Amino acid sequence: MLTVRDAIPKPQPLATEEFTTLRERLLNIAGRITETAIRVRIAFATPCPEAELFRGVASSLQPTGP
Repeated sequence: MLTVRDAIPKPQPLATEEFTTLRERLLNIAGRITETAIRVRIAFATPCPEAELFRGVASSLQPTGP
């Protein structure tokens, strides 16, 4: 959870929230998960207010390089 919180950009209010708040926000997101051999895709629901934030966090947590 510390890594996830560190990946959130500092201007966002979730960047300074406690772990319980982050966990509740992550668990309450409605989305469809599609898993293939090389990729996991998450399709967020249209009214999700933090979809862009979580997309950015997920992309910043991806490993770099081959």
